[in-house]
Amino acid sequence: MLYFAYGSNLNHNQMKNLRCKGSKYLKNFILKDYKLTFCHPNKSNKFGYANIINKKGSETSGAIWEITKEHEKILDSYEQFPNIYQKDFFYLKKEKVMFYIMKKYFFKKPPRSYINVINEGYKNCNIDSNLSY
Repeated sequence: MLYFAYGSNLNHNQMKNLRCKGSKYLKNFILKDYKLTFCHPNKSNKFGYANIINKKGSETSGAIWEITKEHEKILDSYEQFPNIYQKDFFYLKKEKVMFYIMKKYFFKKPPRSYINVINEGYKNCNIDSNLSY
């Protein structure tokens, strides 16, 4: 199956070696009408994590990965599906692509270490972006 990754799941070491061994990075992809934000579902939590929200005219740089059903189960657990993140889908050349999105959230600043992991993922995917917070 196809998976659209953004945030820390752009990081090749994290995806290929730590989370989803055997997953395959396919290509960069820009998801239109979504904006990258940092959020947490708990208002009292100090830090936020990557999320995308619908915002007409915005774009989110990410990557398309080929994953297995087993990888999906691993990601479900990591993303705390269905309690924190929900699944959403779009079609790319008639193929269904899954991604995770936090539906209930409060905007929160991300930890510096998390931004570093995301920026490394941008480099891995040759995405011209550099987050700073």
